[in-house]
Amino acid sequence: MATLAEQFRRHAEQMTGLYRVLLLGLAEDWDRSGVTREVCRDWEDAPPSALVQLRLLAGLHRIVLTGRAPDLGRFYPDVGGRDDPGQAWPVAREVIGRHVAELRAALDIAPQTNEPGRAVALLVGLFDALERSGLHRIRLFEPGASAGLNLLVDRFRIEGSDPEAWGYGPLDSPLRLVDAVIGPVRPQAFTIVERAGCDLSPVDALSEQGRLRLVSFVWPDQLDRHARLQAALAIAADTVTEADTISAVHVDRAPAGKWLRQRLGTAPGPQTLTVVWHSVTRGYWPASEVQASSAAIAAAAERMPIAEIAMESSPESPGRTAELTVSIGGPGRSAPEPRRLGAVADHGVPVRLDGTVRS
Repeated sequence: MATLAEQFRRHAEQMTGLYRVLLLGLAEDWDRSGVTREVCRDWEDAPPSALVQLRLLAGLHRIVLTGRAPDLGRFYPDVGGRDDPGQAWPVAREVIGRHVAELRAALDIAPQTNEPGRAVALLVGLFDALERSGLHRIRLFEPGASAGLNLLVDRFRIEGSDPEAWGYGPLDSPLRLVDAVIGPVRPQAFTIVERAGCDLSPVDALSEQGRLRLVSFVWPDQLDRHARLQAALAIAADTVTEADTISAVHVDRAPAGKWLRQRLGTAPGPQTLTVVWHSVTRGYWPASEVQASSAAIAAAAERMPIAEIAMESSPESPGRTAELTVSIGGPGRSAPEPRRLGAVADHGVPVRLDGTVRS
């Protein structure tokens, strides 16, 4: 198995800018038995899938975001830093040395983002499911929801590569996702009558600590992602002041399979499509959880109209560009087969359609 230093270097090869510099510095420091070894003690045999490097970088990012390392913040663009990232490692090493216990604890926090850009894939999938089912009332459920921000898809403003052709969502939304879809789209009107999510470690988007956690896992030089996240967090905060409880999002602490069995055990109202949406989750789930989730959806399809919208890497090519697929089931329908609509960039924008969304 590769050492942590080797894992850090391999990840650095895929990166540019500040995090490349820091990863290479961490690797060299590990080889020299520096403070990195002290921080990562007991994680020496962690598999690459644990992404120890991202846990450590996020912990360091939280120290910067909370203003406790202004000397290092000079290199972090998301807090206004403009200094040459090539000079960051010696400063970072000093900061790490001052916060060993905190950074050791940070390794227990698995990488977790809630990228609002992925709502674009959800919206395109919804348009397809609505047109094919003929239904326009939606129950929207998301396993692996993190903070549940994408369940607020109807509060985002999303436009295609030709904004004159179509757009969806409030024009005054704090979050505008433009040039979000490449290819022709047929928008469909819909109303969300219920929305909920689950996660093994749900994040409270309304708490200071929850917001800090989400922000810390966004790389500091990805300013467009930071802007999207802050806008989505503002929308989430606004929903709690509204009298309409359907607008608010609740994320349960639960495994996907068990949660879906419970949620899908309740019949929807008339003329309502139940939608199960998930994005970049199944590669992290054990096979048993994937099977349990699929079984819950299949069982529900015998009793109600249901659509599964997925933004996931293909099982035949894990780790590659995600595919947007939609499956529709219900009483009297044959077993649903996923229909691919297109490919999706890592952070959701843009969605590149294979063809028209219309059947």
